Amino acid sequence: MLAFLAKHSALCLFIAALIGFAFPSVSLALFPFLPYVLFALMLFTLLGIHQGLLVKALAQWQVWVYALIHSVLLTILTCSLAWLLGASAPLLLAISGICATGSLFATPAIIRSLGMDALIAMAYTIASTLLMPVVLFINLTVLSGDSFSLDLQSYAVRLVIFIFGPMLFAALFHALIKPEKLKRIHNKLAQFTIVLVFSFPLGLVGPFGAMWQNDSGYALELLAISVAICILFFIIAYGLYRKRGREASMIAAVSAVNRNVLLTYTVAGAALGPAFLPLIGAIQLPIYLQPLLVRWGTRLKQVPPQSADQ
Repeated sequence: MLAFLAKHSALCLFIAALIGFAFPSVSLALFPFLPYVLFALMLFTLLGIHQGLLVKALAQWQVWVYALIHSVLLTILTCSLAWLLGASAPLLLAISGICATGSLFATPAIIRSLGMDALIAMAYTIASTLLMPVVLFINLTVLSGDSFSLDLQSYAVRLVIFIFGPMLFAALFHALIKPEKLKRIHNKLAQFTIVLVFSFPLGLVGPFGAMWQNDSGYALELLAISVAICILFFIIAYGLYRKRGREASMIAAVSAVNRNVLLTYTVAGAALGPAFLPLIGAIQLPIYLQPLLVRWGTRLKQVPPQSADQ
């Protein structure tokens, strides 16, 4: 069963988002448990990475250039465009939170399923995640104005628990456990990782599903905004990395669209405003539709053209 779910994970992730949308009560019931799932997923993912290779990848300046594009450049471009189009202050704040968010920790698995370099995708994920608190704090300071009341002590504690905590535990495990034994442990844990990933689209889309039932017009507007944001992220990242080759541009584009919005909400909470939860619910649909579209596009390009006499 787990092998089947792993093989069809892209489709199952989107189906999970659709289930959460159709049954928001189920999604909302799962939502309080997602921070615990997030911690476990980050830890399990980091356990499977060769720490030395990851450190070398993170030491490359190109990785941090990507992180700046992922968080800073896309914040400036997206928020400027939203402001010019007349976005309300709560919506603009919510959009800025999504822009500051690091890439999903499931991104390397998606990249690996496409036959591309998962290590550089993980480096992008870690770098954008580490940069997220700084960009998020700046975004909140600039856009919240006088209403900005982030609890810095709580903010720091959440950063330690959900970002540096898993990284520290993973480093300790790699230092204390022999690589062969750690690999066996990770192979067993990896069987359950995909099940953990399913909980995110299922548990995050609930506020959007509830809003659809109460105000379908505004919900449709949020969905259109979410789709536009994902398309903008993909096009900008793909375009900026196009000269580096198709693989580099695809890794950058997929990483840019995938956003670990639960981590951002867990760190900043109510400081992100009332529009953030419905918006991150809406954005689950295009985020988890992307792997299906990318895989379909990749297979389409791999199909050899038929000759004219066939």
